[in-house]
Amino acid sequence: MASQEEKQAQPFTDIFDEDEAERSILLSKPTCLIVFGKPGSGKKTLASKLAQRWNCIFIEASEVIQTNIQQRTGYGLKCQKLLCQGQSIPEELVTKMILQMLDESPEVAHYGYVLTGFPSLSEEYMTVPQQIEKIMNLKLKPDFLINIKCPDYELCQRISGQRQNPDSGEIYQRSQWDPKVTDKCKKEKDQDEEEDEEEDEEQDVEEEEGEEEETGEGPHKKLESFHQLVQRPEDFLENAEKRIGIYKDIMLPPLEGLLAYQDCRYLIEVDGSQQPDNVLEVTSDKNYTCNSCYFNKQDELFRSLSSYKLIAPRYRWRRSRWGQVCPVALKEGDIVMGNPEFAVSFLGKMYVLSSQEALKKFVQNPRPYLLPPMPVSPCKVFVFGPPFSGRTTICNVIAHNYKGKV
Repeated sequence: MASQEEKQAQPFTDIFDEDEAERSILLSKPTCLIVFGKPGSGKKTLASKLAQRWNCIFIEASEVIQTNIQQRTGYGLKCQKLLCQGQSIPEELVTKMILQMLDESPEVAHYGYVLTGFPSLSEEYMTVPQQIEKIMNLKLKPDFLINIKCPDYELCQRISGQRQNPDSGEIYQRSQWDPKVTDKCKKEKDQDEEEDEEEDEEQDVEEEEGEEEETGEGPHKKLESFHQLVQRPEDFLENAEKRIGIYKDIMLPPLEGLLAYQDCRYLIEVDGSQQPDNVLEVTSDKNYTCNSCYFNKQDELFRSLSSYKLIAPRYRWRRSRWGQVCPVALKEGDIVMGNPEFAVSFLGKMYVLSSQEALKKFVQNPRPYLLPPMPVSPCKVFVFGPPFSGRTTICNVIAHNYKGKV
């Protein structure tokens, strides 16, 4: 009886440590995925949809080239110069840009990545086994491997049926532009409607009226807009068969060796004959949100932020330990008060940045600015003295003992 009374007398203890949970998230590795598949199987489409759904960085050769050119990096300027001269970008330059983005990008370090198109079939710079070895030795190794499987004949028929709009660059499948296929689909649809008429006449009348309103002159206009479509050389049947054959000879053996040793819990094989939207259904379980908030009155900042874009009813954003101090400036050794125009929410707490540049750095990767021992007030020490008095030695010792920077 006494022991039971003592147990009842003990106060309730919350075993959840909020700071520890936040630190665990900041130190955790972001989710990284890589998508494999035969040429034309829809790797790029699936990878871009996954990156959009999971809020990861989409990494693919053409996207990386475009990003470097837009940001005017060293590699980007080289690519732009080659393209202006009418030359193709060498495989070595493309590979270096991809590996640099995977290893050095702050966005990738925080959000993770979805990689596709690497390893590539071209072995001008590195062989396929060497490219696979590079992938498995990355700082952020892929957590999930997704392999799109599709029969050769079906894939070749799909590729050979593709047409491109030369103006917009959009790709259309045969079911979208071929009158024979569209008429066949329409007849099947009409047959289904006739069967529905026998089951329920009143319901069918309503459906027919709705379809007449929706279609109207639609099919004729659609065909008129598709007369300008062209077939790309790589979509010819013989070229598609050749590319798939090269893939099976060069890429498939080392790739099968990689997949054979992969943990089956993290290997996803999907049916490439389906539409990209139906290939893989994923739901985002990210446990944080970042929303930029804009306000004008500094004194009402926290009151306004706490009720802006609530995660759930009656759930308000909370004040962080940084208060109104900019985390980026504090990490760089300066105490700068944040500007209400550059406020952001992260892990349920509010942070106020001091400038657009600081906001960009924080959104790209907030981890280095929030991990312990931050927030720590900066301490700046100036050491001076006559020549050869040991100033450099003292500076190095102080910096070493207090983890400072000379």
